[in-house]
Amino acid sequence: MAVGTDADASTDAATETVTATVIGGSGFTGGELLRLLAGHPNFEIAEVTSRSKAGKSVGSVHPPLRGTDLRFTEPEDLESVDVLFAATPHGVSMGQVDDFFDIAETVVDLSADFRLDTEAQYVEWYDGHDAPEYLEKAEYALPEINRENLAGADLIAGGGCNATATILGLYPLFEHDILDGGEQVVVDVKVGSSEGGAGGGEASSHPERSGVVRPYAPTGHRHEAEIEQFLGTSVAFTCHAVDMVRGASATSHVFPSSPVSKGDLWKAYRGCYEDEPFVRMAAGGSGVYRYPEPKSVAGTNLAEVGFELDPSNKRVVVFSAIDNMMKGSAGQAVHAANVALGFEETAGLEFTGLHPVGAP
Repeated sequence: MAVGTDADASTDAATETVTATVIGGSGFTGGELLRLLAGHPNFEIAEVTSRSKAGKSVGSVHPPLRGTDLRFTEPEDLESVDVLFAATPHGVSMGQVDDFFDIAETVVDLSADFRLDTEAQYVEWYDGHDAPEYLEKAEYALPEINRENLAGADLIAGGGCNATATILGLYPLFEHDILDGGEQVVVDVKVGSSEGGAGGGEASSHPERSGVVRPYAPTGHRHEAEIEQFLGTSVAFTCHAVDMVRGASATSHVFPSSPVSKGDLWKAYRGCYEDEPFVRMAAGGSGVYRYPEPKSVAGTNLAEVGFELDPSNKRVVVFSAIDNMMKGSAGQAVHAANVALGFEETAGLEFTGLHPVGAP
């Protein structure tokens, strides 16, 4: 009998098909997730649940999926599948995680329920935790900082969109010792209305949202906990709601304790991201789009990262931009699942965007 090679194993993984169920598929994130899975070479969608839309066609709620045979079902009595994606509000998955693992071998949760390491963090930042025994089993879904631990993971915790944008922007500075955690870090994030979800309420309605640059979390945003956990530093963090649908744009001001050069910065960012399939640099080049902005990554799983050095060499301004529903949620979840299951990392995520486009 011939011994299989690594190449054989890679080919097998690339052609393998697994079944997937999406819990909570009627929201914006659920729709984005379904769009990605429907075009993914390795996933076959078995069921999509929604209590409010049960019996309706998925295409009637998510226009990009018109023409498919998928219909929403009630979340009870689900069939066993290989992978379960939970696109539910915070607090749902932690109460049902045992049931999820009765259904699937791999669970990918897109809520905040398993992002943090300890029960104490959930007591401080949320409303406690109903299944703290799962926290040490969960792996954060951002491959750029957690790829090694995602391989083979059976519980994957999606990152928050504001945290994802911020972490990707700042991570190389800590990884390459330009910052050590003792410096001041000030982060300002501007986000689109889709972050509030399909039921975002009065503040997300078009007449109220149009034209605004509205501070909605001047202090104490829950995503601070993720940022501090993965960067090992405290941050002064503020969010603004702005007049766009998709996107999260983080501008971070950092003050290294020692002088830093542009060469140091390029070395750090290239060292972390040169080989990453979903991170590209935009750091003051030519043309209109000189720095990262959400419009240039709308609809993609790409993150753009860039920086500018203050002439004093005492301040670095870091820019990072993502599509909050893609790299900040559904795209990140699919990327992490690809890594966990041994699929090609870019499978189902190859779309590189459009230009020109309207407001994202």
